[in-house]
Amino acid sequence: MKHLAILGASGHGKVVAEIAELNGWKVSFFDDAHPNLTQIEHWSVEGTTQDLIDSVSVFQGCFIAIGNNAIRITKQVELSALGFHFPVLIHPAAIVSRLAKLEAGTVVMAGAVINPFAKIGQACIINTASTIDHDCVLADGVHVSPGANLAGAVEVGHCSWVGIGSKVKQCIKIGHHVVVGAGAAVVSDISDHQIVVGVPAKPKTSKC
Repeated sequence: MKHLAILGASGHGKVVAEIAELNGWKVSFFDDAHPNLTQIEHWSVEGTTQDLIDSVSVFQGCFIAIGNNAIRITKQVELSALGFHFPVLIHPAAIVSRLAKLEAGTVVMAGAVINPFAKIGQACIINTASTIDHDCVLADGVHVSPGANLAGAVEVGHCSWVGIGSKVKQCIKIGHHVVVGAGAAVVSDISDHQIVVGVPAKPKTSKC
């Protein structure tokens, strides 16, 4: 059986672990809260990031289960340089077109739909029951939250976060490090480092 190291013993990590097991992986957790944290549900936490690095030859795969987009992609880049392999994890109840492209370290959760010719970057989270329509392009480290919907040909920049239940109109461009608030309706382009909320979505005065 293939052995997967998951870095990040968290609620998100638990969801990733179940998806991994449904895809035939044996799971071991690592977290920098170790040794104070030694267990997450029925899984053991075996060590810190350094312990994981020291065990690179033990694992056939590694996955970063950290919700913070910037930290997640940074950790993946660092560990990739050390020889770790990052699979794509897709829940059996998700629908992913054979014509979509998903890059290393991305997870697709139950009920999500990714349509043809969508391109999903590294270390993305496509969360429960979200939809990514045709020809969308998501950069590395993007999180599309539960129930969010991206219409066709939407572009989402590096490390941006599309909030729970939000909607994005077709052909919209969302910049880098953007946060789209819960339930927002995005009907115009968003520049980098913005927080947008409401219907229609408008920038808050503080930047992300």
